[in-house]
Amino acid sequence: SWDEWVASDRLLKLTEENVRKQLELKNQSGDKTVRTGGRSAQHNPKGSNVDAKADKEDTKGLVKGKKRKNQLGVEEKERRSSESLLMSQFPVTLKKQLVDDWEFVTQLGKLVKLPRSPTVDGILTKYLEYRVKKDNKISDSCAEVTKGLRCYFDKALPAMLLYKKEQKQYKEEIKGDVSPSTVYGAEHLLRLFVKLPELLSSVNMEEDALNKLQQKLLDILK
Repeated sequence: SWDEWVASDRLLKLTEENVRKQLELKNQSGDKTVRTGGRSAQHNPKGSNVDAKADKEDTKGLVKGKKRKNQLGVEEKERRSSESLLMSQFPVTLKKQLVDDWEFVTQLGKLVKLPRSPTVDGILTKYLEYRVKKDNKISDSCAEVTKGLRCYFDKALPAMLLYKKEQKQYKEEIKGDVSPSTVYGAEHLLRLFVKLPELLSSVNMEEDALNKLQQKLLDILK
């Protein structure tokens, strides 16, 4: 209620004398008025509880607002932390592959030959077979993740995974009912993994479920 900008000439240095003056002023102020919730009691008529009640409501509102803001801040921090998990543990060799891929396409004009071998569909199928062999069972969650990745890839490729110089090639190769995941390979699948944190940020998922999903994605990368 009483915040204001003050010039430097109204500020006192932290010295023993000035601290003593501060205490004296505080004591004098305490003798004259009793502050309640940001307002002075001297402004309230004797016996009136209207302003005091209003102050109490204001204070409760501020506390609730602050708690809500803090809660949202914590949730946002946790979500950013979870989303960064994928990129923070991204294999270094694959990061280098991404850089080389960018240089070949954008700087040298060298495009990958299509269809690739193995394709994205083939890579995900092999991963699922690997998990089945290792776990001795078909995991519904792994099957769901690979299916989701395949779907994400087919939708995201023309929208955000192609460099400008690759647009013409895409139009030539992907026609009719052909799915990009049956034509493109590992180079473009890696680009999807880089975009996944951005895509996942718009998905309404519990923190624990999001962490488990990213652990599975990291397992695929490895």
